[in-house]
Amino acid sequence: MRDFREQAEKLVDQMTVEEMASQLKYDAPAIPRLGIPGYNWWNEALHGVARAGTATMFPQAIGMAAMFDQEMLREIADAIATEARAKYNEQSARGDVGIYKGLTFWSPNINIFRDPRWGRGHETYGEDPYLTSRLGVAFIEGLQGDAWKMEQEPDLQKEDRQDGVQKKGGGYMKAAACAKHFAVHSGPEKERHSFDAVASAKDMEETYLPAFKAAVCEAGVEAVMGAYNRTNGEPCCGSETLLKKILRDKWKFQGHVVSDCWAIRDFHEHHMVTATATESAALALNNGCDLNCGNTYFYILKAYEAGLVTKEEIRQAAVRLFTTRMKLGLFADDCEYDQIPYEENDSAEHNQLSLEAARRSAVLLKNDGLLPLKKENLKTIGVIGPTADRRTVLEGNYCGTASEYITNLEGIRRIIGKDSRILYSEGSHLWNRRVEGLAEADDRLSEAVTIVGRSDVVILCLGLDATLEGEQMDQSNTFDSGDKPNLLLPQCQRNLLEAVCAVGKPVVLVLSAGSAIDLSYAQEHCDAILQCWYSGSKGGQAMAELLFGMANPSGKLPVTFYYDGTLPDFRDYSMKGRTYRYLKEKPLYPFGYGLSYSRFRFDDLKAESCLRGEGGQHSAIRGSVCVTNISDWDGAAVVQVYLDKQPLEKMKNGRNAEFAGIFDPDNQPIRNLVWFKRVQVKPGERVTVPFEISEESLETVMEDGSRAVLAGQYTLYAGGSQPDERSRELLGDTDWAAVTISAGYSKSLP
Repeated sequence: MRDFREQAEKLVDQMTVEEMASQLKYDAPAIPRLGIPGYNWWNEALHGVARAGTATMFPQAIGMAAMFDQEMLREIADAIATEARAKYNEQSARGDVGIYKGLTFWSPNINIFRDPRWGRGHETYGEDPYLTSRLGVAFIEGLQGDAWKMEQEPDLQKEDRQDGVQKKGGGYMKAAACAKHFAVHSGPEKERHSFDAVASAKDMEETYLPAFKAAVCEAGVEAVMGAYNRTNGEPCCGSETLLKKILRDKWKFQGHVVSDCWAIRDFHEHHMVTATATESAALALNNGCDLNCGNTYFYILKAYEAGLVTKEEIRQAAVRLFTTRMKLGLFADDCEYDQIPYEENDSAEHNQLSLEAARRSAVLLKNDGLLPLKKENLKTIGVIGPTADRRTVLEGNYCGTASEYITNLEGIRRIIGKDSRILYSEGSHLWNRRVEGLAEADDRLSEAVTIVGRSDVVILCLGLDATLEGEQMDQSNTFDSGDKPNLLLPQCQRNLLEAVCAVGKPVVLVLSAGSAIDLSYAQEHCDAILQCWYSGSKGGQAMAELLFGMANPSGKLPVTFYYDGTLPDFRDYSMKGRTYRYLKEKPLYPFGYGLSYSRFRFDDLKAESCLRGEGGQHSAIRGSVCVTNISDWDGAAVVQVYLDKQPLEKMKNGRNAEFAGIFDPDNQPIRNLVWFKRVQVKPGERVTVPFEISEESLETVMEDGSRAVLAGQYTLYAGGSQPDERSRELLGDTDWAAVTISAGYSKSLP
């Protein structure tokens, strides 16, 4: 196995301290005397190679989360890495080493989408720590490469490891992933440069840290990016607690840390924890931030001259960065990834994968029997709305350029052909009161109502895009802050929705948005609702196939849909009252919910606890559940397993007495997702699905952040959604299976 760090040390030790320091900025210059080319570390791959020209555009991250499909996300990430190499090989051969041209990708975003008002939430995998952890690991493994993981696993058989290395990349990393933004970051966007996100020890351990821990300890992520804000008083990109005590010391992270862009400048300009740029550079470097996206590390040499940093600290950061470049094979002549041709970029195979992801990501929120539409019964179809023919609702943010875009309107046209007449109206502006600058308010409304009256069915396309929810001052965000003021559609779209529904024709609402929207009016007045997220370049085709029964909806919500006005203060980072785990009020649509044209029955749930008594070892809970397709539709069941630990509220007979002082029964999750899997089931088929639940899933997090497996009763549920009251109302007679497991002892964990 190659010693990439040793190679990096040999190279860095030939540098002067000035040369070492020059390499700690994102746009690292060439060092000709050592044969080191320039390298720009800044690249993005959230849902496809971004901002670097043509590439396959997959659905936005929140949409891919709705697939509840680790295997497919890993395949998508591998495709992204292939395209990254295909582009890099050609660009570097031509001396193009500019921004967005490297192999170090600042993806995935594994922050917890704790509040639907946060503009960047659609970059994440949703609100649940377990779902985010599993999908984050899958994306990182896919992006960095199978052979790389084989090379790092010493317990694999030597011949197996060599076979894997020989087949894929020669033991090099395919691309480098970066888990961001470490660790407590989810708005407000407008205050992110000065905001202090205060989180309790329990919320840190239970909610905000697990996905990052999995990225580091399971997936071996190569980089971690700090956040703009402070966490519990410390600026994240210079936090001793986060970067030293947790990331390096506790989790043994071996990769490099990068600042968010110009975040270190915030130390002295906004957080006011330092007085000068020199002090800010020293604080970041001393606490383990190796790479500066920004220009504050221009002051590293001044900090060195002032005795605020040492040569060894500069050297250590440079070694970490060059170790990553060595892992990527950027100084090697035997990296097989160098042979990936440009033709692998934007390939037919990858675009088909994007289409399939769009099909799987859409969530059917309501269907009163209208869907699937039968085009032979429809002479005239009305397609109305500001997102019907809008490319931006395919893109989301942090996207590349697709070679072909299929909007919702175009997707319907392709399905319908010449069989029916399509009448189209924009209906309203996306957010403004009028479409034309000199027109009166709602200037497209009468046209829309005219079309509704002449149509057999109306497909109403509403929603948002990255100009309305996104990153503060991002290139795609036209407003000062990308956060949403509330959970409502813009007023012009609400006017359109009400006017269309008032006519009395069958209405299918197609929603394009990256976050939860209050659809209570639509739930009452529309016949069907399909949530499509930001669905990728082929999203319109996928949407049309789902509406007309050429594909079967199977997506599940990775976030809770709340009623507007029911959320806690946006700036409050406590989890109380947030997400399905702590929400006591009934939501509009629950986390994990989604309809299908198929119907599934879940039964015969079996689970075996491996608790072996006091002092024993607890391996995973193992079990199985049977899934039967009781419909005529071939469909995918997303099996979800939840653990309910509420009976632990009663500390009976002193069995858990040692935790009485740090266990708060009023501050515990209602239930937790502990396992999921997507399973294809044919009509009439009965499938036994085995599962295994980790020890960590049984642990209760105490108020001080410690963990323990408590004695008591644990109820395990398996089904196609949560076993909550609202899911039962929406799903009717869908079955859940449940079993109770006893833990007979208390076990403290280090």
